[in-house]
Amino acid sequence: MELDIRVKMNDKLFLRNPEETLLGRKIVKNGLLLINKIGFEDFTFKKLSIDVGTTEASIYRYFENKHKFLVYLITWYWGYIEYKILFNLNNITNAEHKIKSIIKILVEEPNNKGLSSDFILEKDAYQLVMWEGSKAYLTRNVNKDNQDRLFKPYKDLCERISKIIKEYNPKYKYPHSLASTLIETSHSQKFFMENLPALTDFHKDNYEKKIIEFIESIVFGTLH
Repeated sequence: MELDIRVKMNDKLFLRNPEETLLGRKIVKNGLLLINKIGFEDFTFKKLSIDVGTTEASIYRYFENKHKFLVYLITWYWGYIEYKILFNLNNITNAEHKIKSIIKILVEEPNNKGLSSDFILEKDAYQLVMWEGSKAYLTRNVNKDNQDRLFKPYKDLCERISKIIKEYNPKYKYPHSLASTLIETSHSQKFFMENLPALTDFHKDNYEKKIIEFIESIVFGTLH
């Protein structure tokens, strides 16, 4: 499947919309790749400016700081995933099949054909979320960022999944908690497998299928 999607971004994430210029799109594309390569802790706008071939000041004209830049990338991914889920569920009426489709979308690592874009590839964004996703909100500024609605795409995705959970079992009391658990687990288990194997039972042999089975057992076991 190939999608060409433009995710509407919160204008409080940037000082100038990077999608509007060639330099802005290059900053986003190269910044995503650089964070994936060296990690968010070692990432700086100075290093990015060298990679892009511009000045550090030019990057600061687009983004206030590297945290806002990270949140921009993470929330872009969640907004894109919601569109992808909508696209895949368009002809599905059975709630159980909807949930299984969502789990598969969240767990399976996309290939480079997953998205048609001139500055972000779905596969690169997926890797970023697996490694750096929680750093978008695990900060002392989380309340202020939340008031600025920076996490709205993530919360919208959680809300959409929770409605399908309620569709499957209208009497279930904790649909949002289960939805957020589903989203987080879909990435954390692969991260644990690759970096902290004592925290998981999965190994690289056919791991995606097994993680899907594991999450399905949690979701449907709970809803039953």
